[in-house]
Amino acid sequence: MTHVDRDQWGVPQLWAGDADALARLQGRVAAVDRAWQISVERWRAEGRLAAHVGPAELAWDRFARRVRLDDTARRCYERLDPDTRRWVEAYVDGVNSGLAEGAAAAPEFAATGTAPEPWHPWSPLGVFLVQHVLFSTFPNKLWHAHVARTLGPEAAGLFAVEGPASSGSNAWAVPADPATGRGPLIAGDPHRLLELPGVYQQVRLACPEFDVVGLAFPGVPGVPHFGHTGRVAWAVTNAMADYQDLYRERLRRDGDRVLVRDADGWTPAARHVEEIEVRGGAPETVEVIETPRGPVIDHDRVTGEAIALRTPSRVEARLGFEALLPLLRARRTGDVADALRHWVEPVNSVLAADAEGGVRRLVAGLVPVRDERCRREPVPAWEPAYRWRGDYLPLVDERVDGVAVCANDRRDDVAAHGADFAPPHRARRIRALLADGAEPSTVHTDDRLPAGPLYRLLDRLDPDRLDEPARALLLRLRRWDRAMAAGSAGAGAYAAWRAALARRLRVHPRLRGLDEPCGFDELFAPWTDPAARIGLALDHLAAAFDLAEPAAEALAEVAAGPAPGEWGSRHLLHPVHLGVAPAITDAVTAMRRRVALGGDTDCVLATSSVPGISDACWRGPVARYVWDLTDRAASRWIVPFGASGRPDDPHFADQLTHWAAGTLIPVPDGPLTGDETT
Repeated sequence: MTHVDRDQWGVPQLWAGDADALARLQGRVAAVDRAWQISVERWRAEGRLAAHVGPAELAWDRFARRVRLDDTARRCYERLDPDTRRWVEAYVDGVNSGLAEGAAAAPEFAATGTAPEPWHPWSPLGVFLVQHVLFSTFPNKLWHAHVARTLGPEAAGLFAVEGPASSGSNAWAVPADPATGRGPLIAGDPHRLLELPGVYQQVRLACPEFDVVGLAFPGVPGVPHFGHTGRVAWAVTNAMADYQDLYRERLRRDGDRVLVRDADGWTPAARHVEEIEVRGGAPETVEVIETPRGPVIDHDRVTGEAIALRTPSRVEARLGFEALLPLLRARRTGDVADALRHWVEPVNSVLAADAEGGVRRLVAGLVPVRDERCRREPVPAWEPAYRWRGDYLPLVDERVDGVAVCANDRRDDVAAHGADFAPPHRARRIRALLADGAEPSTVHTDDRLPAGPLYRLLDRLDPDRLDEPARALLLRLRRWDRAMAAGSAGAGAYAAWRAALARRLRVHPRLRGLDEPCGFDELFAPWTDPAARIGLALDHLAAAFDLAEPAAEALAEVAAGPAPGEWGSRHLLHPVHLGVAPAITDAVTAMRRRVALGGDTDCVLATSSVPGISDACWRGPVARYVWDLTDRAASRWIVPFGASGRPDDPHFADQLTHWAAGTLIPVPDGPLTGDETT
């Protein structure tokens, strides 16, 4: 017997007689609620999205074919242990049983003239790969290569991820209080692209073995990143680990054969050609090459070299799905640690706490041991010094006695795993707020900017050298409280000034070289576009250069123009979606009218924009949660939009106003008594 209940927010609560039946039910509900979303992710994994939505997706499809996402997913599936494989297959059976019902209510299928397709047993692994293949550091290595080529190697530090381009995720653990009997608390907010529907799906999964609330990836069984079993809870942030390497490859062709330069000479590389179908256009062929390092994902159009990607998931043919069932069955923090010994990628910082008062901090995933240069840039494949050495850094597992904060920052537990980390100010601000007794909802929505080098640049400007309007604006910004609140005119003026400054830096004598062709595929433009990277690196640039003159010019420009308005009128919600159905486009327009966003890239409320490009918010908290280990029913959570992916569903965006305001809703925790389903 299986049951599906839904709370007042439409969050599914699932009951089944065993774990496999529950996985089947979870897959069915994901397909009914999110049919278009999970179909898109499956097509992306297979490099077949252009066939359904048109040529705009060709760049992604070329990459997916070249990097061999679907083949990697299949290999990882074939290596699963029997119990995990059976569980994943049950989930896929559930997806296939619900796709027709879900597609009938999803307007995107009708708008594109497409239909859902039965899933393969390995499709969930492909969906997981899609979500994370660009989540690590390799696109930044392409940017580092461009910076070194155009500005010199010493300039790479100007654009380190440790600046404002950081991920923005937060998690913290508050220890138990023996005096009151209160157990530990874990809270946080992952920050990713604000996709519509949301990347996380709230769910409750219950069977005789376990009863878990958590945030699932639609298309993937279990709750990989954020869950509460009633006795133990866990949360993750990006560990900022470097586990993907790029290799410069020299290729030689002999008819259809491809040879690649290795340490001992020329050796054959695997090669074949695939055809990408394109809706409304001619098909396109793509050459797929794999060297001993890994798949060739691009070619450097400046040097002529191929670029190969090496990842632990491809090398080991494992993703870490073997951890997912044990996580659902966990009762203590040690169980979480044991489960995550199977984890591969992405590499995560994990906080776990249990009802017995234990708190642990983990770093889970595989980081290869290799030369340090591999962490910064594409390296010569033919030089043996840059080979992986066959070992991985060990799992970090340490007990925590006090407050623990993870905010993508450099800490002792993660320092050996990466090269670039987020600046420390978010972690410091969270600790300060917790020390003052702030409630989690207050921490989640803290919108105060740090007084970093960019803001301090205002203090170095001489008011007497400015005209009256610019002088008045300068003095106003100096008095501003640095709160990036939606209703703040000061925040709006500050944003307008830094955008004007970012545009001027495009032609700065020491940065002008960045406009030379970068040589890499258009897919990587978000990482290699000089305008965007300058806008995201303003703090570093303000610390490194004398920017007094362009800063004064930017003040004069803003002061002479129309009033910038409040920050919320500029920082508009910009969820990522394909835009194939008018109903979705109309819904997004309505959403923008309903909410005004506060926060900014450098705030704890890290709602990101790109100064000099747009103040629109394209990245932010894709969930917030508070896991209470004293009483799970006291736990709270929120997502940006809602439980459903269908715009005509009342739960499509019913959480939006709460998310924007920073309020949280209860997790479902009562008795499960729903209608029978099959």
